Amino acid sequence: MPPSKFAKLPHLACYAVISSSQRTKTDNGYAEAAERMEELIATMPGYLGAESVRGADGFGITVAYFDTEENILAWRNQAEHADARRRGREEWYSHFEVRIAKVERAYGFSR
Repeated sequence: MPPSKFAKLPHLACYAVISSSQRTKTDNGYAEAAERMEELIATMPGYLGAESVRGADGFGITVAYFDTEENILAWRNQAEHADARRRGREEWYSHFEVRIAKVERAYGFSR
């Protein structure tokens, strides 16, 4: 069975880092860097999971979940991630937005 595209979150408040981006036509190592960031974020303290999509037009949204704002800041300041963000500004994205929100309640279903 393929892995779920849904993040497995605890039944308590957490934080969502919502990144919206528009890709440029340039790849220049993007695919490898994105794969590395997925591996790296999974090792970060307080990381709870992520959900990500990208359309054929290059617009994408990723929501990464963390337990505390302090752990979000640690991810932001992680050296490899900081370098990937720099390359994103310089090469991979024509537009990028980040929003941080507190998730106070969540619910859903699975059929």
